[in-house]
Amino acid sequence: MTVKLLGISNAIVDILANVEADFLDKVNAPPGSMTLIDEARAREIYDMMGPATEMSGGSVANTVAGFASLGGRAAYIGKVRNDQLGDIFTHDMRSLGVDVRLPPATDGAATARSHILITPDGQRTMQTYLGACTELAVADITAATVGEPDIALLEGYVWDIAEGPALAAAAVELVRKAGGKVALSLSDSMCVERHQKEFASFVRDAADLVFADEDEMMALLQVKTFEEVPPLAAQLPPLFVITRSAKGSVLIKGEKQIQQDAIRVDKVVDSTGAGDSFTAGFLYAYTNGMSLDKCARAGTFCATQVIQQIGARIDKDALDELD
Repeated sequence: MTVKLLGISNAIVDILANVEADFLDKVNAPPGSMTLIDEARAREIYDMMGPATEMSGGSVANTVAGFASLGGRAAYIGKVRNDQLGDIFTHDMRSLGVDVRLPPATDGAATARSHILITPDGQRTMQTYLGACTELAVADITAATVGEPDIALLEGYVWDIAEGPALAAAAVELVRKAGGKVALSLSDSMCVERHQKEFASFVRDAADLVFADEDEMMALLQVKTFEEVPPLAAQLPPLFVITRSAKGSVLIKGEKQIQQDAIRVDKVVDSTGAGDSFTAGFLYAYTNGMSLDKCARAGTFCATQVIQQIGARIDKDALDELD
């Protein structure tokens, strides 16, 4: 069966826990930071944490999971090991109806995990071990694993993988041959800064859709204010879907722009995956032929739900009030 959305990304297990602010001091983690750690340190932090929720994660994996939760047909390519966390990742994705295209690796690094420490103010601080996800390779991108998706969504972090640029190029070729579209999620502004030239080329020559927040767009276009973004984005081929937190979102396609207001909430419980959930709602509406205005509203509805709960999962009825 042809899927609407294929995700290609770093496969990471999110380990989410509520902690007090002093826990961050204990693990020497600046509030709001994302720090890369080794496997030994990952085990230490895990042992220090209290009760936690464990689920498949990583930016594009969250989007694919959300898309499937809404009822969309989805598939996923990412590397995990045949260990406890690898089993959690695969089972979680499949339980949502996602077609996981790669079997767990029988050797190599352990499954990646991100310890997401959520303080009472709703801020998240991440301690991340990348492990097996960085071993995704060109050999994993084949006609069988890619299939014929309507849209293939890659994340910027793929370019941090040793064979990332090459496997991205291979995926684009296969998707194009099958008549599908290519989407890129820019991941974070530091990732964009690391690969600005490569991303600029990909956006110009390969991408049909680009998902980003305002900081990522400014890094991509190498400007200092968001006001400089729209006229430059309008000169590029893709549809840009840009989230701006409390300022809502803006879509840019050539000279056409669509503004979408944010929905006010009384309390942000956990901001984990808000942008990923926005992308899931947007793409669900987009692949079902809805107008761009309605796509933006769908993304907003999903992001609003997710920031009021622990974890980046979307209820299947999140779009029931979408008109």
